[in-house]
Parts: sequence; C-alpha cells; structure tokens
Amino acid sequence: MSSRQRSDQGSSTVPPAILSFGTPVVLLSTVDEDGVANTAPMSSVFWLGHTAVLGMGGRSQTARNLLATGECVINLPSTQLVSAVDALALPTGRDPVPVANERVGYRHTADKLGAAGLHGRPRDTVRAERIDECPVNLEARVVNACTLADQEPDDDATFLFEAAVSRVHVHDDIRAAGTTDRIDPDRWRPLIMAFQRYYGLAGELRPSKLATIDEEWYR
Repeated sequence: MSSRQRSDQGSSTVPPAILSFGTPVVLLSTVDEDGVANTAPMSSVFWLGHTAVLGMGGRSQTARNLLATGECVINLPSTQLVSAVDALALPTGRDPVPVANERVGYRHTADKLGAAGLHGRPRDTVRAERIDECPVNLEARVVNACTLADQEPDDDATFLFEAAVSRVHVHDDIRAAGTTDRIDPDRWRPLIMAFQRYYGLAGELRPSKLATIDEEWYR
C-alpha cells in the first residue's frame, strides 16, 4: 500500500481516565527523617542518562519521604516477582491513611516487605533499602522536586522528582557475557504496567539502528 493511501483502520476520540500505555514497574524504597523504611510500587518512571524521573501523588508516604530526605533505591522487579509486587499495591506506609485512599482499599502496613515476602539488603550510598529479590537496584538522591502544573504542594498534588543515580547493582544472571558493565536485554525480563494490568516483554522484534552506536557514547 502506498504511503499516500489512507488506511481503513477506524479511530475514535476517547477521554481515558489515565494514560497508562505501558511503563516499567519499580519498587521504590525510601526512608523518613527517622530512618523508618518504606517501599511502594510505582510505574510513572523514566530515565534520562543517569537521572530517573519519578512521578507520584502527594498522598503517598513515598512522596513525603522523598521530600523529607531525598534518598531512595529504585528497585526493578522481573516478571517473576509479579505476585510480590501486587501484594504491595494497596498497603501504605501512611498512618493514618488519607480518607480518599482508604475509601478505595488502601490500608496501613508497617512491614511492607515482610508482607510481600521480600527482603532488604545493605546499600552503599543511601539509607533506603535495596530489595534482594529485584535483579536491578539503583541507589539515587533527589536533585530536584516540583509539582505538576504549578499545583500547591499538598496531598492533592502530583509531584515530579529528579533522582540522580549514584550506584547500580544488578544480578549476575542478567549481565551480558564477556562484559563488565552491560545488561543482556534477552536475559532481563522487566515487569510492565499498562492500564492497571501487569505484562512482560515479548521476544526481540529486531535491533534498532541505534544499536550501531556504542553504549559508551551515552555516558
């Protein structure tokens, strides 16, 4: 079919409640000013170089912790951890639970890792916990925080955090053979969230032309 020919695929204008077309799930570990740990799943995350951009609502204990201490570990679970991740979906470290969250099923849980059958482990550059079962742990510190669209910085706001990654830990079984600093994308199976459902990656379709550029160029 010529590029000038119109496709017969129909389309509609729709007003979806969320624009969740698919992003990686992370378990974000944080600490409050007293060093009390909290872990929460989230999927509003992307990376620019060695900076992670995190988005979350102000009602969460995670947002409060990031504003207070600026320390976190961005733990990336594999598809094998989907049940543990889902066990953390509604527990919250916030006590008391905000009324709006309580109405939709959130409940306070002090030991969230224990409730999900996960385990913390020592970290190098921050106080927040690494999660042992997650194949990737990114230690990071917040370098900038703001609200979305000039909202007031309160429970009803959406916060954006820029977090500079200071240390990267990966399980050996996802490293690329014969390298010291590369991840094998065929071994790494990230958990993906799309419209409140969990997915994994399918097999590789084809290499990108960007693969002709050495990864070191991005450093």
